[in-house]
Amino acid sequence: MAGAKDYSNEVVNQNREQVEFHIREILKLIGEDVEREGLLETPARVTRMYEEIYAGYAVDPRDVLGVTFDEQHEELVIVKDIVYYSQCEHHMAPFFGVAHIGYIPSGKIAGLSKLARLVEAVSRRLQVQERITSQIADIMEEVLKPHGVMVVLEGEHLCMCARGVKKPGSKTVTSAVRGQFRQGAALRAEFLELLKR
Repeated sequence: MAGAKDYSNEVVNQNREQVEFHIREILKLIGEDVEREGLLETPARVTRMYEEIYAGYAVDPRDVLGVTFDEQHEELVIVKDIVYYSQCEHHMAPFFGVAHIGYIPSGKIAGLSKLARLVEAVSRRLQVQERITSQIADIMEEVLKPHGVMVVLEGEHLCMCARGVKKPGSKTVTSAVRGQFRQGAALRAEFLELLKR
């Protein structure tokens, strides 16, 4: 995420040589010649990529919300179209899409960029879309204690698009609803309507 703090995965970094060794072994096992020019640096490149795409392990997502502000705004706040990238824990294949977060503050707000950082911290690890959605909502509820939270994630999963049933373009939509959003159909409808704009 542009402008975000670089949370490199310290575990991968500390085990760099072992990770590179095992990547090299996997390349051999699938029938590749690890000595050919195009693959000489691949284990190191893959290891550096792992540090980035699994950076969520290096941070407690609750800490990402950081400093909060006392503010008497108690109307709907939405940050939408937050791009995320994650890895499916079942196949270690990428999935990606956009997250939409809405909440009704109860006297405490977070900086808007913190919501994008929260999505980043939760998604940059082996995940399933349903868990990302719930974790974002639960952390928002725990840290900000809002009147209500609603999170919607849209995702395209390469484990479904590029393998298996091979249905490219199919999207998965998940939602998590907490507090006043759970109780009020009109509030949920307002949130979903604002997402269309």
